[in-house]
Amino acid sequence: MEKQYENIIIGIDPGTNVMGYALLGVNGKKPELQLGRMEDHYMRLRHIYERVSGVIQEYLPDEMAIEAPFYGKNVQSMLKLGRAQGVAMVAALNREIPITEYEPRKIKMAITGNGAASKEQVAMMLQRTLGIADEQMPALLDATDALAAALCHFYERNKPFQSKGSKSWKAFIAQHPDRVK
Repeated sequence: MEKQYENIIIGIDPGTNVMGYALLGVNGKKPELQLGRMEDHYMRLRHIYERVSGVIQEYLPDEMAIEAPFYGKNVQSMLKLGRAQGVAMVAALNREIPITEYEPRKIKMAITGNGAASKEQVAMMLQRTLGIADEQMPALLDATDALAAALCHFYERNKPFQSKGSKSWKAFIAQHPDRVK
């Protein structure tokens, strides 16, 4: 019998050669993971769409967090990554799953506190934070990058409300005395 979750977030690390995905199950304020990755050096966009659609159909995620392509110097690589990201997004949109896109630096900052952290540092922090056993850690880092996107989204949506101009709780209370009892 599979565990039931209040909310499921699918994280996607787009790529044409290797695309990582991870599912984060949430009950209350507690996230738990399910890892997965797609490896096929000859993967085409149709395969990405079918695989992401299959994962969505099987796990019924409520939200998608996707890593934005990193802007590099190679235009052809960026084009391929954009296409891969696009078909993954279409798979979610076909099921009316809301999508949130995060820059790689924001994801790294949310997970490690360092926007320039390495993939290995992100994976190590995820392992510690979520209590992942060594044997459950994937050989490739694309699945942990996807899990990082999902956990970043979990953190972002669970931040306390902060209105524009509020730099601290003290400033928020001063601006909104009616919201504090």
